Amino acid sequence: MKKKLGFIGLGNMGLPMAINLLRADYQVYGFDTNAEAMEQFAAAGGFGLETAMDIAKQCDVIMTSLPTPQVVELVYRSEQGILQHAKKGCLLIDFSTVNPELNDTLHTEAIALGLRYLGAPVSGGVIGAINATLTIMVGGGTDDYISASEIFRIVGKNIYHLGTSSSIGTRIKLLNNLMIGFYTEAVAETIVLGEKMGIQADTLYEVLNNSYGQSRIYERNYLEYMKNDNYEPGFSTNLLLKDLKLAKEMADEAGVSLRIGEKLVDLYSKIAQQGYGEKDMSAAYLSLKEKCKLEQF
Repeated sequence: MKKKLGFIGLGNMGLPMAINLLRADYQVYGFDTNAEAMEQFAAAGGFGLETAMDIAKQCDVIMTSLPTPQVVELVYRSEQGILQHAKKGCLLIDFSTVNPELNDTLHTEAIALGLRYLGAPVSGGVIGAINATLTIMVGGGTDDYISASEIFRIVGKNIYHLGTSSSIGTRIKLLNNLMIGFYTEAVAETIVLGEKMGIQADTLYEVLNNSYGQSRIYERNYLEYMKNDNYEPGFSTNLLLKDLKLAKEMADEAGVSLRIGEKLVDLYSKIAQQGYGEKDMSAAYLSLKEKCKLEQF
């Protein structure tokens, strides 16, 4: 008999991940504060429960995919949260991107309560969650990783057990998103400058995609969003900004001065303040275009 799975956080990432588990014939219980997400989950065959506490009491494995460290801490550590109500031996898997210290704290507290915990942030965006091609960066005990390996193979493609530290995956994920911050602004500046000089964005992409200027972020941001003038968030500016702040905190704690990285927090804060916070991060292009008064390509 397959384990009873719980999934808390049925947002842009969590919902398709939970649906992929349902398609693999798992019994999945879900919770989200968004009623529409709960309806979509139920329509896919999931069992919706009223609170995170209800999930904790019923399930053998509890997964979370939540937007901020503050929400993660609330869901896990509050009196009505997972840690206080999960069954002994329950495996907790957090797919969220948080600060590394929170991973370590949750791991320590889980162990003290007879629970198991893995920090397992993901990369690959909404399309990766839908197509089950996510990269999953797992930190935690080897036995716990082995216990979760079938779940990871269902929701992802590139699975890495990076060590027994529960925060190692998060540290690598933050480094990944630091680079995403670089690349996203680089794509915006390159295309705006090219268009200002009369170079068609399609021509620029065709040439640079076969040159050293090629990157997966260029491909993603241009082909999926900018070219289609569609900025519905696969990964919003606000979420990127959150991760860049966490990366800067991590660098500060390590005593490393990020010559460009430190400027990215201010840059994306300004982009968000322009009204692009809830848009996809590729809207950095729109932000710069607006500043330069450039006509739409």
